Amino acid sequence: MLHSRTAPGSSGAPALLPGGDPVLAARVRPPCPPAGAFLRRDRLLTRLDAAVLRPVTLVSGPAGAGKTLLVTDWLARGRLPGPAGWLTLEPGDAGPGTFWTYVREALRTVAADLPDGIGVPARAEHVEPSLLLRLADWIGARDRPLVLVLDECEHLADLRLARQLHDLVRHTAGRLRLVLVGRSEPPLPLHRYRAADELAEVRAADLALDRTEAAALLERHGLRLRPATVGALHRATSGWAAGLRLLALAARDAEDPDGYLGRIGAGPTVLADFLLAEVLRTQPAPAQDLLLSCSLLDLVHPDLADALTGRRDGGRILERLHQENAFTEALPDGWYRLHPMFAGILRLHLRACAPERIDGLRVRAAHWLADHGRYRTALDHAAGAGAWGLAARLLVDRFAVGELLTGRDAGRLCALFSRMPPTERTPDAEVVRAAVHLARAEAGAALRVLDRAGARLPAQQTPLQLAAAFVHAGAAGLLGSAVLAERAARRAHELALRAPAGALDRHPELLALVDAGLGSALLWHGRTDEARRALERAARAPASPATARPRHDALCRLALIDYLEGRPGRAERLVREADEAADLAGLPAGGRGGVGALVLAGAALERDELAAARGALPGPAEDEDPDGGPSGTDGSEQGHERGSDRGHGPGHEPDRDPVAALGDSVIRAGLHLAHGRPDAALRLLARAGARREGAGGRPSGWGRERLAVTASAALLAAGRPQEAVAVLADGPVRAPDAVLAAARAALAAGLDEARALERLRELRADPAVGSAIRTRALLLLAQADEDGPDGPRLLSQALATAEPERLRRPFREAAPWVRRQLGRRPRPAGAHAWLPDDLRPVAPGGPAGGPFAPPAPAEPLTEREREVLRCAARMLSTQEIADELFLSPNTVKTHLKSVNRKLLTGSRREAVRTAVRLDLLGGR
Repeated sequence: MLHSRTAPGSSGAPALLPGGDPVLAARVRPPCPPAGAFLRRDRLLTRLDAAVLRPVTLVSGPAGAGKTLLVTDWLARGRLPGPAGWLTLEPGDAGPGTFWTYVREALRTVAADLPDGIGVPARAEHVEPSLLLRLADWIGARDRPLVLVLDECEHLADLRLARQLHDLVRHTAGRLRLVLVGRSEPPLPLHRYRAADELAEVRAADLALDRTEAAALLERHGLRLRPATVGALHRATSGWAAGLRLLALAARDAEDPDGYLGRIGAGPTVLADFLLAEVLRTQPAPAQDLLLSCSLLDLVHPDLADALTGRRDGGRILERLHQENAFTEALPDGWYRLHPMFAGILRLHLRACAPERIDGLRVRAAHWLADHGRYRTALDHAAGAGAWGLAARLLVDRFAVGELLTGRDAGRLCALFSRMPPTERTPDAEVVRAAVHLARAEAGAALRVLDRAGARLPAQQTPLQLAAAFVHAGAAGLLGSAVLAERAARRAHELALRAPAGALDRHPELLALVDAGLGSALLWHGRTDEARRALERAARAPASPATARPRHDALCRLALIDYLEGRPGRAERLVREADEAADLAGLPAGGRGGVGALVLAGAALERDELAAARGALPGPAEDEDPDGGPSGTDGSEQGHERGSDRGHGPGHEPDRDPVAALGDSVIRAGLHLAHGRPDAALRLLARAGARREGAGGRPSGWGRERLAVTASAALLAAGRPQEAVAVLADGPVRAPDAVLAAARAALAAGLDEARALERLRELRADPAVGSAIRTRALLLLAQADEDGPDGPRLLSQALATAEPERLRRPFREAAPWVRRQLGRRPRPAGAHAWLPDDLRPVAPGGPAGGPFAPPAPAEPLTEREREVLRCAARMLSTQEIADELFLSPNTVKTHLKSVNRKLLTGSRREAVRTAVRLDLLGGR
């Protein structure tokens, strides 16, 4: 948990992490040694000077062994090879997104040239490999090494973090020097470092004070003890620095320190009991009360201490404790921190002696922290005390309820409020409970909770009403209810005008999520112009980790509109741009929904790249299920789209995004058709229609039209033209691709051909119609005039329209006719070498398609794509390429798909051959 370090009343602004989260300055700077009592250890500083010449240094020992202070002193007095960043880890840093956000901030404190373009993770539980690649490239290109100290690295338990750190060390050209400080070994491959002589170690035995150092430490605390007493204490503590220091503090005011300390036994339990009794007894009653009350806090401000004790002496007591080195450390900006070991002893004592005080102290702390801008910490204290109404009110009043669905802290907040008991029925608690259901994609459950709350939601409370409107809009998007979405979005934007100045600037994700839900619901009902406006508003939200998800979702739905209007190339580019922005924000693939993947699959299908289309879809790699359809067509493959990483409540099934669910079925049916399986496509479409009708969502004429267009194509492929006409006659035909499908079916059935041709000419002339639809309209018109004067001209226009985007599928759908026409006119085939080989005529003396040289790439290969292709040329596997280039396997696959698309190839082997022939593998 992060806290601001600006004291109340201070004019200094807290340091902020990207996304607006306050960061504790002490986390990214070394702590200050205790004044006057710090023992410098030159023998160990020399060890560290030599150690940092290796890539990894481990300083490991028990709590209180002096690890942190040793490394802090070394940073101040040692011989460092370059600037050193510092990060103190905490248990909550286990998520990769959180960890790398803090690492980035630690490096920024010592390297002002850290580029913003490296990006910031969007979610606590994930970091994109591309972000780490950019970080490694930046470190590796530096003139001097960069030292990164990770203190308390025992919290580095996540194996993903260990692998990522290991990769960063490997891929920074020796410029990163990692110093790990902790109580135990982190799960990095230390055995490999040892074998390669890349690891230096300072262990517990090295950290233990010898008798001379023990005597010197005691003297620095004002104790000149007899050698026998020093020896006894050294044996009792085994040279444990913290134990000796705590004992020295306890004995400082004793009349006979030798006699006083002579009573100490050995072992940690005895020592704790001794310190608890002797140290607290030396403090006045007000100081004892303050220490016990504040032991629940990580950090203490004097005003916060006063709020807990009910007195006004917190500042005086804390300053005196600090001046007397009594387990209290002063931090910048007026904050204090209790010695962690002593605070733990105090907490145990408080739980044993006055457990009834704990919840009250936590509630008071939550109120103070919330009033001073630290609502995240306040949430934890309120929830810890079981004050769920207060916790929910804190979230709602700060317009932060959207953080349950998006942002780095979404998973943690959702898990926190999932523990809220059902008996908590305050208005704020009900709205937050509904938002938790929405985060799990349980739209029906969310609406039932809001209906139950009903009139209990005070109309005059803007934050509460806005949170309720937000939940209504999100649920409407999942259920496909345009009426509910419009009403909720209108209400949300009206309420936003009444919000305090700057409140929604701090939480732009709230209205972005509202607009994204509205756009999705409008799209589900075919109101594409209105959907586009709502989605564009969501996409224009300020870029931040909190808005990364709604912005990506909005951009991908805008791309889907482009795709449906017949512009697959533009749609694909928009998805690629959305993915790049999401990569930069650190949004994981599992948090991006499924719409972008569907657009990429649809665009690949239009280019007749069937393997690429299938690979873009989520789910298993097998092409068919037992029913003959592509795997995953039961609808289970996209359960991750909204919130599945957070689990689902008992008795609640997640609602699937209707647009994504329908699109998934349509694209998979299109793949069946491309493989010559029209009956399988029809079965899949029938199941999709039945699922939607029984899912409790709002009926959609647009959705039925989408299914009917694909069903009509399948029926034509199955030789059933009359049924192809009938399936489109069941509803209104509005969209251009539906008009095209109706005309195609009518021509195939020999029904009202004049009207069908007239509609095709209208499509050809309409500037709003995209290239995929116009190409098909031109081909149908050319076929109708096969023996007339316009047939060759229309075919040439179709080829010219399709070539820029390499739209092969329309020609594949009319393959016999196209092959026959191009056989009569070989020159157009030579001019359009991007067509499939089997559609082009046989050139004299050559194979099918002619002896044409491979065409230049439709788009130039990026340098990263060339690197991947060079690795492929060396016969490396996908995993080996990923390891070599510091990428994820999925990113490698994405690059290979892009290479195949640009080179017009169907496999990596063919791509390598083509690249060699075009001399594209040169360079570094």
